[in-house]
Amino acid sequence: MNHSEDVRVIDHPLYQALRNENIRAFNEARGNAGELPSFAYCDLRGLDLRGLDAQGLDLQQAYFRGSDLRGIDFRDTNLEGASIAGAQISGCYFPASLQADEIVMSLNHGTRMRYQHS
Repeated sequence: MNHSEDVRVIDHPLYQALRNENIRAFNEARGNAGELPSFAYCDLRGLDLRGLDAQGLDLQQAYFRGSDLRGIDFRDTNLEGASIAGAQISGCYFPASLQADEIVMSLNHGTRMRYQHS
């Protein structure tokens, strides 16, 4: 499977809210959504996602190239394999099992972030 075939678009109102950068609507709706959908492999490139409540989201292998992620708390978010190339990340919290060098490599070179498993 090549890189472009990995990108996934899902037909779900929460994903559409993210794609439309309507973070307030996403945060309000997620509380009423019951079980959250997986956003694994989703295309979230170039979006302004500031203010996103990312707790418990499955964002593994997601694409965040050029997105504005400033201030998002990803500590309880699955980011395994996600790519943040060129994203704005000041003020972000990342999972403890995601080492700083993995974040920097992804930010600067587009590599996929790998968790450190004990």
